[in-house]
Amino acid sequence: MTAVAPSPVPVDADTLRSVAAGAYYDPHTVLGPHVGDGAVTVRTLRPLADRVAVVTAEGSFEAQHELDGIWYALVPGATVPDYRLEVTYAGITSVVDDPYRFLPTVQELDRHLVREGRHEQLWQVLGANVRTYPGQLGEVRGTSFAVWAPNARAVRVIGDFNHWQGATHAMRSLGASGIWELYAPGVDAGARYKFEILAADGSWRQKADPLAKGTEVPPATASVVVETTYSWSDEAWMTARAQRDPHAGPMSVYEVHLGSWRQGLSYRDLAHQLTEYVLELGFTHVELMPVAEHPFGGSWGYQVSSYYAPTARFGHPDDFRYLVDCLHRAGIGVIVDWVPAHFPKDEWALAHFDGTALYEHPDPLLGEHPDWGTYVFNFGRPEVRNFLVANATYWLEEFHVDGLRVDAVASMLYLDYSRQPGQWRPNEHGGRENLDAISFLQEANATAYRRTPGIMMIAEESTAWPGVTAPTSAQGLGFGLKWNMGWMNDTLRYLREEPINRRYHHHEITFSMVYAYSEHFVLPISHDEVVHGKGSLYGRMPGDHWQKLAGVRALLAYQWTHPGKQLLFMGQEFAQQGEWAESRSLDWQALDDPSHRGVMQSLRDLNVLYRQTPALWELDHAPEGFEWLASDEAGLNLLAYARYAPGAPPAVVVVNFAGVPHESWRLPLPRGGTWREAYNSDSEAYGGSGVGNLGAIVAQPVEHYARDWSATVRVPPLGAVIFVAEGDEASQVEAVDAVS
Repeated sequence: MTAVAPSPVPVDADTLRSVAAGAYYDPHTVLGPHVGDGAVTVRTLRPLADRVAVVTAEGSFEAQHELDGIWYALVPGATVPDYRLEVTYAGITSVVDDPYRFLPTVQELDRHLVREGRHEQLWQVLGANVRTYPGQLGEVRGTSFAVWAPNARAVRVIGDFNHWQGATHAMRSLGASGIWELYAPGVDAGARYKFEILAADGSWRQKADPLAKGTEVPPATASVVVETTYSWSDEAWMTARAQRDPHAGPMSVYEVHLGSWRQGLSYRDLAHQLTEYVLELGFTHVELMPVAEHPFGGSWGYQVSSYYAPTARFGHPDDFRYLVDCLHRAGIGVIVDWVPAHFPKDEWALAHFDGTALYEHPDPLLGEHPDWGTYVFNFGRPEVRNFLVANATYWLEEFHVDGLRVDAVASMLYLDYSRQPGQWRPNEHGGRENLDAISFLQEANATAYRRTPGIMMIAEESTAWPGVTAPTSAQGLGFGLKWNMGWMNDTLRYLREEPINRRYHHHEITFSMVYAYSEHFVLPISHDEVVHGKGSLYGRMPGDHWQKLAGVRALLAYQWTHPGKQLLFMGQEFAQQGEWAESRSLDWQALDDPSHRGVMQSLRDLNVLYRQTPALWELDHAPEGFEWLASDEAGLNLLAYARYAPGAPPAVVVVNFAGVPHESWRLPLPRGGTWREAYNSDSEAYGGSGVGNLGAIVAQPVEHYARDWSATVRVPPLGAVIFVAEGDEASQVEAVDAVS
């Protein structure tokens, strides 16, 4: 009896044509190896090939052309062997691996977690991840691609590895998860790619990868395969970080726009120059305006297109790691601005990703931001919420970032934010609160604090929303800190007034203490206050050149001694005269002027004193850490207050916002003894007039402002003086008694 020759596993012609066009939802059911009667059918799509063969350890098996560039070969046996493809084009033969012989790289548990919105390391399964596999014919190295596009009819990967023709790299649908997946052998780090998506309406659209870890330099828009090879050197920092409460320590933050601090610097250049500069000035942290990739530089990073990719403008993601590492090794924390509130409408990015409103809310009353011309995330969709929550984790864990400052929180909390009546839709209870956004913020904060102890989540929230920094267990939003926009607005409005008029606005400078402990605050003077016609701090101060500089020094001393942490935008540390512009470097030439260098020196000394004086930071969030000594000296434009910390010497601050000195002003003191003049913003070393107190004052048992102790002091014009108690209280009292 004659044996029947094996035949290929059958596939109908329509399916073959769909596979050949790269438009089939499950190409792995056709391409790759499939066991049949007596042989393994191997199909491959190799358009325009002259010859194809399947090569195994047992030999080479010629393939036959079947239809529209699809070839098949029969390999004897009942099990799938390790094999390669030998393909000849125009007389040139190459040996390649077959993308369709690999099992899915996204496991069932991963798919379940994505559907539930609970995959906290989403970047490890979606996006582009370099992977290697062992085999009988040798190790295979390539990249697994996976993307969430639940409404797509087909998805394929295009890139410089396939001449941007994606039919040979069509992805398979992983069912109800909405994930499409393909392992592409031979595609390595550095490859450029996009996803090409067939929408329900039959149109193809090319999209950057939402979870790309790298991108081309804008204005180019392709994603880039990234494999980190960085070895961290900040073990000491990371170990200490996990063991401390960052909200309770000293925190003075230098806010930086990387592109304009000094133009033309890379991440690695910045790692040395910025670290050296911040270390010299004594700041405890830097805060980087958004570094996630963004198409338009003029957005300053606040319109993000690739949430998982540090901008390529300054180098490779590992170069950004190097920047963070250098700052950490210098003892400087790193905060990054994070923008989950909205994203731009660029057609190649997240907008209508699979032909539908996927990442954005489908209801235009909920899904579009009228002020910024952007889309608003659909915070109620589990996969979208997961995309953002995992993104926060990604920056904290993969880049060792120490905190995220969350931008535009108010725009997320209120359904009627920047909307007129009729332009917003109430929630299910008829209110204006965005319940989905609230839930998202709570989840993001709780997840970040649980996974990465020692980090900070900081809200830029400009309203009186209650419980921003209350724990989620108490129905709060769960942030660790909140920007105190009220303090900033009131203070800058007060300082715009001529000194002679400030007496009529005294309540603006004292009002912040009414609500100082309602949240855990950061006091910001941010980029938003020195742009768009607002002018620099220097420019907002009334008076001549000397008075403007004195006003800046007094403001910084007041800010650094007020309850709360501090943040200052770059350039203001030396009282840059011009308004900030992202298109040019800071006005470094100002430092050729000794008076501007004096402002910088004053801030450097202020930072040193601040870090060495627990009274100025330890009880920032507790009422017992602050006491008014004189709050109603409106006629003098003067404030006096004390700061306390358990077991540490108290500090007393006198700030004079008048343009004249106050000689022999009696300062009420919380206790007796000697008080060292630890800082004077009017020091001649800073360019001031030198009005001071000869290094120290001695308290006298003279009651004043209901205090048992007081001293006469000289208060400089447009200046601030900080006194720190010396010795313990008992010895101080004895010393005063002996003198008297």
